[in-house]
Amino acid sequence: MKNQLLSLFEQIASEKDEQKLNLQDMVCEAISRVIVEADIEADQKLPSCRELSKTLNVSRNTVNAAYMQLIDAGLIESRDRSGYFISLSSKRSTPTAEPSDHKSNSSGFSIDLLDVNLSTLDSPVDWQDYTYPFTYNQIDPLLFPLDSWRECARTVLGRKHTLDWIRDSIDTDSRHLISQIRKRLLTSRGILASEDEIMITTGSQGGLAILAAIFAKKSGRVAIENPGYFGARDAFQLFGNDMVGVPIDADGLDPSAIPDDTKLIFTTPAHQFPTMVTMTLARRQDLLLRAATNSFFIIEDDYEAEMNFFKHSVPTLRSLDAERVIYLGSFSKTISPGLRVGFMVAHPNIIQAARQARAAMYRHAPLFLQEVIALFIRKGYFEAHLRNLEKSYKTRWALTHQSIQKYLGFLRISSTQGGTSFWLEGPPSFNAIELKARLRARSVLIDSGDNYYLARNHQSGFRLGFAFVPIDKIEDGIRIISEEVDSLLR
Repeated sequence: MKNQLLSLFEQIASEKDEQKLNLQDMVCEAISRVIVEADIEADQKLPSCRELSKTLNVSRNTVNAAYMQLIDAGLIESRDRSGYFISLSSKRSTPTAEPSDHKSNSSGFSIDLLDVNLSTLDSPVDWQDYTYPFTYNQIDPLLFPLDSWRECARTVLGRKHTLDWIRDSIDTDSRHLISQIRKRLLTSRGILASEDEIMITTGSQGGLAILAAIFAKKSGRVAIENPGYFGARDAFQLFGNDMVGVPIDADGLDPSAIPDDTKLIFTTPAHQFPTMVTMTLARRQDLLLRAATNSFFIIEDDYEAEMNFFKHSVPTLRSLDAERVIYLGSFSKTISPGLRVGFMVAHPNIIQAARQARAAMYRHAPLFLQEVIALFIRKGYFEAHLRNLEKSYKTRWALTHQSIQKYLGFLRISSTQGGTSFWLEGPPSFNAIELKARLRARSVLIDSGDNYYLARNHQSGFRLGFAFVPIDKIEDGIRIISEEVDSLLR
């Protein structure tokens, strides 16, 4: 197939001026012709982005964009961890791939529903195939506790426990999971909560969406860290909240910069997203005092709270103030990103409103998963898994930090007490977006910092997530990054 594609691509390239095609269009045209004209069976696997980029001598970004366009056209389909395949329907009908600037669907009209500019995660679909995937929010699958998880899942699937999860609970949660969160997770973080102060969410992002919805009609602005978590920004923007950025320094969020008309502030004090700095106790006390004085609420996203390798954790905001702090936790950052199960701890009145909003959105998180996680915690598997994660990530943290100091020590590196990533910044003129593009051509993935800022106008910072990178690849990958950084700074 690759030879056929190359031949057609070369033919199309010779006609590109006449047809006014760009590289993406040329790749789409070559693939669509092979699918439609050649004697190729449906469901056949296509070359990976990396393979096809080498064959056609174009960038992987171009191939990836072409594949996405062909998926939209119904010619091919993407299968998780398997790659791209010719769509079964493509051999029954033969649509033609549209040029990349085409905005309408096949019936000739366009639909534009969102009037907000939400983030798009700029990670290739085949990111797992990259040699050095320094991308955030991915956990090494080899660390997943498969045997203990399978045991818990089989138990929950047993006849004795079936009635605990097959029913539609509408707006309630697994009482077993609520109990385990209360007794085991929250107490370890200094948080005391009653059952009516806890609600299960579809990850912390699901909790954010709910809070964005229920606070949307309350007067005042939503303050978010700047730079900060783009998922929070998008959630609040989607529901029409007016937002303002609050700067970050070496001590974390600066409470003195919070406007007086703030109704709600989102913060990640344990490991600030993305700089990874930990908010000091003095800053936390100042933030709580301002919240009480100006009557605003605080969302504390305590992601990666367990990954604090070197010092005793600073008390959570929720443990210091149970009235004004809404606490978000997640199992997606510890067990698996694919679980999409988290929890919210807040005043009963907020939880009641959140349950009503959740019922309207998606009713509840999958009860089967809730029951499995509850049993996983009760049997002690979760604590054992956390110890294993901490051991592995502490080793990777040390190696990544050592390699950064060795090869990228001339950049500014944020201080961190743990977590699974590092934040680096070049001089003001440095372009991390260009760095990211160059590195992809060398099988290295990084996260550029532009998407973390409210105005999206920051180009000098970038993030290195090390959780998914094989330990024997970390130093070599950072050496490659340093080569491209040097090239950009010359």
